[in-house]
Amino acid sequence: MNDGSMPDNFGKERGCVECHTMSCYRMEKRLPDGCLSAAIGKEQLDESLDLYRGDGIDARIARAAAEVEGLYYGKLTRAEEIVAFARRIGAKKIGLVTCVGLAGEARIFARILEAHGFEPFSALCKAGAVDKSEIGIDEELKLKPGSHESLCNPVMQARVMNEKPTDLNVVIGLCVGHDSLFMKHSDAPVTTLIVKDRVLGHNPAAALYTSGSYYKRLMDSSREL
Repeated sequence: MNDGSMPDNFGKERGCVECHTMSCYRMEKRLPDGCLSAAIGKEQLDESLDLYRGDGIDARIARAAAEVEGLYYGKLTRAEEIVAFARRIGAKKIGLVTCVGLAGEARIFARILEAHGFEPFSALCKAGAVDKSEIGIDEELKLKPGSHESLCNPVMQARVMNEKPTDLNVVIGLCVGHDSLFMKHSDAPVTTLIVKDRVLGHNPAAALYTSGSYYKRLMDSSREL
């Protein structure tokens, strides 16, 4: 297929996660039946490639990301990769969009950025100090019912960064969903330093690696989450 439509069975078979050849990477084998790469139309592909060419922000990001990957894959930490990436896209002012519970980590990363000549500016998730009840959150859904508990305000964080303006924003441990809102409203490109997972020490992949042992409950469809 090359008309830009998806194969009839594509969505039903969960897309690329069903593939075990990954032929699209090295093209050493034929693309399997129903492959997304074969289904993408030339017009769609050309439209995306046009974004990666030239001097626009999408092109600068694509080239910088490929360069950092090619030079440093498996050699640098995530924190170092962000520094290398930021330099390659010409970023100077970098927003640190942090969970209040990871302010210490954000403080350390700010010092790292300053050591490399960047200008970090941070905004906590509780910016505005508005109680959760203001948006209809019941008391029993607070971590400490009966007390003032400020809501996370990712839209405000984004607007603060937009007003600076920052050249690149780095998410540090925002909650699931709050990170989505921040990314939606951020004018500057966004990358992530830390993904919050209090249970697993901010390593959410560990749940996947142990889904056949310690975290078998992940596969329990009878559990209501």
